[in-house]
Amino acid sequence: MLGFDERLAHPPRRVLVAGVSGCGKSTLARRISAAIDRPYVELDALFHGPRWTPRAQFLDDVRALAATDSWVTEWLYPAARPLLAARADLLVWLDPPFLPVTLPRLVRRTLRRRLRRETLWNGNVEPPLRTVVTDPEHILRWSIATRNAYRGWVPALASTRPELTVVRLRSTRQVEHWLDTALPRLP
Repeated sequence: MLGFDERLAHPPRRVLVAGVSGCGKSTLARRISAAIDRPYVELDALFHGPRWTPRAQFLDDVRALAATDSWVTEWLYPAARPLLAARADLLVWLDPPFLPVTLPRLVRRTLRRRLRRETLWNGNVEPPLRTVVTDPEHILRWSIATRNAYRGWVPALASTRPELTVVRLRSTRQVEHWLDTALPRLP
């Protein structure tokens, strides 16, 4: 695993961004995509169909994405993780502190999306706030329940794919430093 201040030898072609819900994966993936001029594909947009139903073609879409020469996406969904990890050459693990950073960020995002009725993937909107207590898979509950999962998943992947470059970023300062200095740009 590389430290956040170690420069990559070459621009990556296929990048995964890992981390618990609300840590900033999609935002960072977009920024990496722009910095290295690789296409960004939002995995949530491939997964969620209308009325929050999983799209039947999700895994076919993930296989097609993984087979392409270059991409940046999030490392999400148990069935998709191995397909993407097998082809990635860089995994960026966002691991900020959960309580002072990630959970408040996720609460603000969830409230903003719900109150503004922001349209998400395939016409979906955040469910009513009461679903935090009624839906065991509500994004806030999911984030709390899985907050430590990446501490097992990322090292396990790194041990099975020693050639995969893994960078762990634990703060906004580290993210900014890494984007500014460690991520090589295309010529």
